[in-house]
Amino acid sequence: MAKKVLLVGESWMSFTTHVKGFDTFYTSVYETGHQYFEAAMKEGGYDFTFMPNHEAMDNFPFTLEELQQYDLIVLSDIGANTLLLPTATFTKSILRPNRCNLIRDYVLEGGSLLMVGGYMTFSGIDGKGKWQDTAVQEVLPVQVLPTDDRIEHCEGVQPVTVKEHEILAGLGEWPRVLGYNKTILREGAELLAIVDDNPFIALGEYGKGRSAVFTTDCAPHWAPPEFCNWEGYNKLFQNMAKWLIKED
Repeated sequence: MAKKVLLVGESWMSFTTHVKGFDTFYTSVYETGHQYFEAAMKEGGYDFTFMPNHEAMDNFPFTLEELQQYDLIVLSDIGANTLLLPTATFTKSILRPNRCNLIRDYVLEGGSLLMVGGYMTFSGIDGKGKWQDTAVQEVLPVQVLPTDDRIEHCEGVQPVTVKEHEILAGLGEWPRVLGYNKTILREGAELLAIVDDNPFIALGEYGKGRSAVFTTDCAPHWAPPEFCNWEGYNKLFQNMAKWLIKED
């Protein structure tokens, strides 16, 4: 039976005001950035589910048993508030389980977690990601900073492999990325690659489970076309999923 992967986040809505002299009008657009990652997972034979940000508010599992239906949970460009403020709690002050606590428990009980970088993961833009203030921090191999952690590189910056590992087998030279979330490696974690001497890929084992961080994006804008179309892209995330899930 195929292993199940849940990607949460990687969606956004934009509302634009157009000014034409005296007149104005508005346009809106809904976009997602999951396509490259989905293609990698499906090519690797995984049963892939995508849950965009606006659906995650109320549809991300509220019980450990529901979470355990998935072999790997991937958080990408989603802030902690989306899970901490379900509609019932925010609008009606109704108690709901803390899903950040559930993610921690899921890992400790043998689940797999991957956090991918972006403007809302780690601490993100203006520090709004806020994952450092949740129980998820307890099962991450890096310490999330309490401030805006984005490092932007419009000129591009190339990651560097610092340790050989099955996840990186056969990947070759890294393409450049346009930015990442700055973090601090936690004691006992395993560092595989760096960017600007900061963690790029790091791994950890917590309780019965495993977690990893990939501190740049899996889609534009931080991951430019050269990265998303890189011949090693699919293999990287397939290898990462295989290690996290403890597949033979």
